Amino acid sequence: MDHGVDRARYEASIARLHSIFEGISQTTNEVSTWRCPYKSVENRCTAAFGCRNQDRSVPDGEAFICTGSDDLDYRLAWET
Repeated sequence: MDHGVDRARYEASIARLHSIFEGISQTTNEVSTWRCPYKSVENRCTAAFGCRNQDRSVPDGEAFICTGSDDLDYRLAWET
């Protein structure tokens, strides 16, 4: 059963989506070497684990403040 789907248009759409997500993934991999992926735009930590760059002196219920520098490779800072 066809349901009126244009296969060529569908495949082109999937290829375009793949291209978009591939670019996002490549950018994320590159940026993660200098900016923590758990650091929000407000410089708050969104990680569900400890990190030595977390300023924990915030009111209860607030996300910790990220005190790290964007000049560092953050992958070494994460606690496992």
